[in-house]
Amino acid sequence: MHLNEFIRLAGGIQNILRVLLPQKKVALCVSNPDLVAELPADVELKKVLTEWHLISGSVCTTESELLELGKDIGGQLRAKAMNCFEPTESVYRPGWHVSPPVGLLNDPNGFIYHEGKYHLCYQWYPYDCVHKDKYWVQMSSDDLVNWKRESVALTPSDWFDSHGVYSGHAISHEGRIIVFYTGNARIGEERIRQTTQCAAVSDDGVHYEKLGPLIPCPPEGVTGHIRDPKVIFRDGIWWMFLGAQTDELKGRLAVYKSSDLKEWKFDGLYGDELANGNYGYMWECPDVFEFDGQFYLAFSPQGIESHSPLNTLPHHNRIAVLTFTDEGGIEIGEPVILDYGFDFYAYQSVETPDSRRVMIGWMGLPDEVNQPSCDQGWIHQFSLPRELNFAGGRLIQKPCRELKALRGDEIEFGSETEIDLGRKQFELMLTLQSGGKIQLFADDKYSCDLTFETDKQRLLLDRSNTEQRESDLLRELPVNGEEVRLHILADNSSVEIFINDGEAVMTSRVFTPASATRLILGDKVKNVSGYYLNGARLPFANQ
Repeated sequence: MHLNEFIRLAGGIQNILRVLLPQKKVALCVSNPDLVAELPADVELKKVLTEWHLISGSVCTTESELLELGKDIGGQLRAKAMNCFEPTESVYRPGWHVSPPVGLLNDPNGFIYHEGKYHLCYQWYPYDCVHKDKYWVQMSSDDLVNWKRESVALTPSDWFDSHGVYSGHAISHEGRIIVFYTGNARIGEERIRQTTQCAAVSDDGVHYEKLGPLIPCPPEGVTGHIRDPKVIFRDGIWWMFLGAQTDELKGRLAVYKSSDLKEWKFDGLYGDELANGNYGYMWECPDVFEFDGQFYLAFSPQGIESHSPLNTLPHHNRIAVLTFTDEGGIEIGEPVILDYGFDFYAYQSVETPDSRRVMIGWMGLPDEVNQPSCDQGWIHQFSLPRELNFAGGRLIQKPCRELKALRGDEIEFGSETEIDLGRKQFELMLTLQSGGKIQLFADDKYSCDLTFETDKQRLLLDRSNTEQRESDLLRELPVNGEEVRLHILADNSSVEIFINDGEAVMTSRVFTPASATRLILGDKVKNVSGYYLNGARLPFANQ
């Protein structure tokens, strides 16, 4: 049976939601089983969990024909998703951070500077605040502050990514953008994971053509948890880095190499040198980059030991020196913490035209799907863009200098220690002295508290008195001395705190009512100044 006949039996292309390849068969997931035609003996209509699948082992087709079918399905999914860009009204909606108009946003993807613009995608499920079949939404920016929505770039429409276009990076190559991503498909009632490493190409930075799987299955010794490709060019060879999990449930960095970006050869697994080979059970979202002649690996390990008993979650953020060996392999240095707060994960970075390294992360965590913003139809957002520097072997992070364009009027403090700002978009610079405490987003009941406890040599970030529904409530940062310098940027339901000129960062979402606009400084604050922050252009329906 030809594929076209199989599509006819399924009720036509308009009735097909996705295509799958279970056990060398072809399966079409249909929207309405009543539209399915009378079936021959070698075709089965079967309910698989909540979906109806038309399954046959006798369909004659080619990969190119399946890609064309995927284009048609993708067009339908894209048209439906385009109706989801009108943002819901929400008291928690950020004014200058990227958030989804509706549904769930997670990892930043494909972050690149290409032909005079920054390009960045957000991973998105538009129909509910749950982790489900992920799309990529393409944005562009001239300044890393204002973002324009370009397209729904990738849809979960093909046999290799039918249950999610998972994370990946991009390169600018021969005038085109090539994105590399992980395709996720789930087969049968057991939802058996099929993982492939895929690519898509764009000539205009808006529309993408899928090339299909480049690496069709995990290497030997690795589970289906291998994902999030990062591709770089070094010494005449293309390197692909993937977060991976071994059969022994150990997190590792998987490396492939290629001479042409098409054929990829598995090189090996790396990371045995960390924690005697026991550095977590999975590594996600590797970002390998060069800065001032040194390479670095930023990644999101799961299941490693936390620096603090207050951090009870398995999801962490780390960065390490990465060294290429003379033997053609790599060595990973001792990882250090990127962010001491609650919500900084699955980050990507880009080199700016003036050679800065700028990073944006996901302000959210895996498996977290219940926060107050869900009541208004959306969850999660991106972090602000931060500049990374390395001075004397130490990581220094600061808000991207372009963000100064958001500054409005200066905040007048005078001698008052409690101020009602009347809004939640602001920037503060201050010095907190020993025993000092400040309260952000405060009213008579709610606040986010930051306390400098010199007896415990720590800065404590406390969101116990907020509307938080999931995740931890306390985070701590080791700090010595009698005072600490803080640079704070707030945006309605988030706060990003840069400590001691960027020696550390604490990032968090903070949910309090719209009326909670007080700033309480206490009597152990000095050198305080600040600005009200204006909103940015964000990729919603009004563009």
